[in-house]
Amino acid sequence: MSRTLRAMMIVLLVASCGGGRNSGPAPGNLDDACAIVSERPQYLRAFRAAERRWGVPVHVQMATIHQESKFDGNARTPYRWTLGVIPMGRQSSAYGYSQALDGTWDEYRQENRRFTARRNDIHDAADFMGWYMAKSNESLGISMADARNQYLAYHEGRTGFSRGSYNGKPWLLRVSAKVEERARMYEAQLRSCGRRRGLF
Repeated sequence: MSRTLRAMMIVLLVASCGGGRNSGPAPGNLDDACAIVSERPQYLRAFRAAERRWGVPVHVQMATIHQESKFDGNARTPYRWTLGVIPMGRQSSAYGYSQALDGTWDEYRQENRRFTARRNDIHDAADFMGWYMAKSNESLGISMADARNQYLAYHEGRTGFSRGSYNGKPWLLRVSAKVEERARMYEAQLRSCGRRRGLF
């Protein structure tokens, strides 16, 4: 096999292993839910599928994904540095639209037999989020529509939430309030454009 052909095959292989479906750049206007789903109709399909399967409203999913990754399918946590110049790995294994951690993602894939699911695929990320929030509803009694508390359980883990770990983190309480506010905003926007465009 010639070097050129071998090089081309390696390039194609690497390209095929790149970002998942729809993991390109984030939509342009993240403050307008209607603009997001208009620019990325596959997002709306993913959120609706997760809502049908798990019961988590579209606007709650969207507000959480906005907070976690700003709709960037390749989002990762920042690097930790020693002496300001030596990288010591990332702050956590969180990755993708939903910023799922390695262990939680593996649990989701195992439990749902979705072994090819990818965190940088919006359909898989939305389904993961629906699964996680449905479990929070089941074990903690958090309403599917309660964006604030669903986010706190999502961020802290269900054990941390049940212990009230978030109460010692004023910054996180502020963030969860912003998630709730954004969920309300997205809900109103989707209701408005949904009527006009027949989306909902």
